[in-house]
Amino acid sequence: MKNLRISFILFLFIGGTFLTMFSSSYSKKSQGNFIKGADISTLYEIESHGGKYFQNGLERDLLDILQENGFNWIRLRLWVDPDNYGGGNCDLSRTIAIAKRAKEHGFKFLLDFHYSDWWADPGKQEIPQAWKNLSFDELKEAVYEYTKNVITTLKNEKALPDMVQIGNEIRSGILWPYGKTWAEASEEVGGFEGLAELLNAGIQGVRDSLSEDEEVLIMLHTDQGGDNGATRWLFDGIVEQGVEFDIIGLSYYPYWHGTIDDLKYNMNDISQRYNKDVVIAEFAYAWTLENGDDHPNIFGEVQAKTAGFPATIEGQKQAIGAVMKAVNQVPNSRGLGVFYWEPAWIPVKGVVWKTGEGNAWDNQTLFDFEGNALESLRYFGMWEE
Repeated sequence: MKNLRISFILFLFIGGTFLTMFSSSYSKKSQGNFIKGADISTLYEIESHGGKYFQNGLERDLLDILQENGFNWIRLRLWVDPDNYGGGNCDLSRTIAIAKRAKEHGFKFLLDFHYSDWWADPGKQEIPQAWKNLSFDELKEAVYEYTKNVITTLKNEKALPDMVQIGNEIRSGILWPYGKTWAEASEEVGGFEGLAELLNAGIQGVRDSLSEDEEVLIMLHTDQGGDNGATRWLFDGIVEQGVEFDIIGLSYYPYWHGTIDDLKYNMNDISQRYNKDVVIAEFAYAWTLENGDDHPNIFGEVQAKTAGFPATIEGQKQAIGAVMKAVNQVPNSRGLGVFYWEPAWIPVKGVVWKTGEGNAWDNQTLFDFEGNALESLRYFGMWEE
């Protein structure tokens, strides 16, 4: 009986140790799957103009710094023919160059199709110059062929995206007026029907570029991450048209898009309403109110007061933690993670948001004006609730 009792105690101890190890391993694996991403679309331009990055006083490759500090995804925007407009001039060749480096480092990759020659957002969704004179049917074919060719090219370069955005911040649609969701004055627009046909063309272009054993997740992305009414309005319209996609992407800047509670409510609601995973595709916050160049910054005292976090490194960390926690707590593990928008867009002469202007983002990076990694960079990449 004594030996039996000892054996039972040993069984409990060994079993408990195993369960603890298993639980710890599973927890780390789950945490490792949480997206801690960086949009580094200006990197090619920054490096071409002499920009450098440092950690602990040593010059390093940006991708090495990000990887060693816990980042696991990168995001890159793609413009059809940017023709030196600024904003990183994100053409396919530059996208390939950075995507290949990221894949070689082991990052996963989100590709952001803007379907424009320059910035596409709710205020502008301009048809690329090369597609300006196409009919609607011809435009759908152009979207399909362009998307398919891009994905095929990236695949051949060993830089296949793991996730693809069909359009950028598409609350107002894409490729105006054919895919515009609302009319202004007497304007004729395609509405949700036109938008859906264009989205489906892009989605089909992705799918037709893949073999049976390849998978690329499809994201549809909108702004105003804290506005549940605006988000429902868009996705109700898209779902009603039968568009099939995998993930809802939200932009959330706490000085523009509502409170953290607004964000929580929206993510919790839409993840259940549409049975979709949710990703914060864009987020950022300021670490200073100083300016790194002579171009005015987007973020100032008004934005800090609105958001409620101080414009300091500690305040930036507080904002990061609040957003990460909100995403991580979306019910049923539907919150997949967060992409920090342009954390490395340091003030380098010639790397501008628009040709002839400057950098309006240099105080919302995760590096100081000289390219030194801030404490908040490691905090973002290593964040755990």
